[in-house]
Amino acid sequence: MADMDADAFAVEVFNELKTEGELLHSSAAWEHEQLAQVKVRVLRGHKDTVKSCQFCANASKILTASYDKSVLLWDVATGASVKRFEKHSAFVSQAKASADGTRIFSTGWDKQVHMYDAETGYTLWSGGHDGIVTCGGWSQDEKLIVTGSDLDMSVRIWDSSSGSLVDAITGLHRSTITSVYFSVNDDKIFTSSMDYTAKVWDRKFKRNTITLEGHTNIVSDSACSSNERRLATVSWDKSIRLWDISTGEYRSKGCELLTKAHEGSISSCDFSQDGCSLVTGGYDHQVLVWDVDNMVQKLRLQGHLDWVEDVCYSPDQKWILSCGKDTTVRLWNVENAENITMVKESYKTIGLRLQNCVHCGKPFSSGRTDSQGGNGVCVFCRLQNKSKNQIEHLDDNTTVATLDDI
Repeated sequence: MADMDADAFAVEVFNELKTEGELLHSSAAWEHEQLAQVKVRVLRGHKDTVKSCQFCANASKILTASYDKSVLLWDVATGASVKRFEKHSAFVSQAKASADGTRIFSTGWDKQVHMYDAETGYTLWSGGHDGIVTCGGWSQDEKLIVTGSDLDMSVRIWDSSSGSLVDAITGLHRSTITSVYFSVNDDKIFTSSMDYTAKVWDRKFKRNTITLEGHTNIVSDSACSSNERRLATVSWDKSIRLWDISTGEYRSKGCELLTKAHEGSISSCDFSQDGCSLVTGGYDHQVLVWDVDNMVQKLRLQGHLDWVEDVCYSPDQKWILSCGKDTTVRLWNVENAENITMVKESYKTIGLRLQNCVHCGKPFSSGRTDSQGGNGVCVFCRLQNKSKNQIEHLDDNTTVATLDDI
């Protein structure tokens, strides 16, 4: 995208603002032009590549892992790093927090997995692989964690309380595992690998049930939508592929490709909570936001000075988190993305109509209503309030939404 496009979104001005985080040698600053339509806050505290980032504790905290051998916990409100974990003797490849933020585990190049008490910083237990531990994830019930590795290419499942090994899956991939995580119901495990594939492992039957092939280089990451309808894979071949794994349609029709994507290898991806948007990060220093229902790029966020290593959506979809080789963590406010003129023009170009949600008033594309109806109410409002909403369809095809106690 041209330079003027970047100006419309977020461009750094480096007006450093010190915070109480100086106590941990960290700082936070809002770094964007005054008229930027996407505000960005930059967090500094790591001294080397920041390899992973995640919202936790109801999005009140941010967790990051770095090649400086540390894991940092940040306060979202102040931008200060409030806790530092330094157990690893080599690069930390990933850190993941439990949903309530009380426990944290990290994986590293020292072949170790460490579980911490987030409040005290105490190491609860440690385990390991025969090779570099590259990635991991929590089960939804938080009773288990899963980790993947280099060299032995194994997936290991651990009891999150005791650290005892529950299961070891070998032979699933022929090369390094780049991502691993549980499904929504904890009955499956999703993996991606340097062997150019992504796979789905059925825990009940203990076998590989889905193998996704087509990438021509390393599959660096994958993400599954919350309804498990779509699986996204991103690769060093610069492509983003969407697979309909709920119906298996990809078997006959293949996957869908998001075009005009990154100019270099793609490192990471994450779905929004409603499954309608996907964020990707790449080695071209850019963060891209996609409307996956309509297969169109919505935003191109620029500001990182080197490779983007990881990206993450906040649960309320108002923020995107990114981190990278430039040692920074960036917090992008995308709450009003649909109101940006360039986004509106992009939708018009492909013939989509924008309408305003009758609840929140924000515009959304007509393609973002689901098969259950709800015309006039955006998907996220219905997801947030599904236990409270009563949708009444009128004869003239209009819809009234009653949102009690909101």
